Amino acid sequence: MDPDFSGEGLDPDGWVWVRSVDYVAGWRSATDAAAELIAAMAEAGVDTSGFESRADAAPDGSGIVRLAIPVEAARAIAAVARRGTPSWRQTG
Repeated sequence: MDPDFSGEGLDPDGWVWVRSVDYVAGWRSATDAAAELIAAMAEAGVDTSGFESRADAAPDGSGIVRLAIPVEAARAIAAVARRGTPSWRQTG
């Protein structure tokens, strides 16, 4: 799994394929989750202009979202989480 954020799509040469594992479904799920997370952060008032996300799939086919965010955004996300809104509590 390459954490390089320069790629846009699923890299089929990035790992060994296992027959019958649906890597594309995991990648699609991760793509959707990344978009949902960035939208939620923007709605919470976090400046997401410097966010970089990359969807990937784990060896078992599950989705993985890799994020690179500026320090200021990380602090803003921490502040949102500390406010303890009901929607954050429900996810845990």
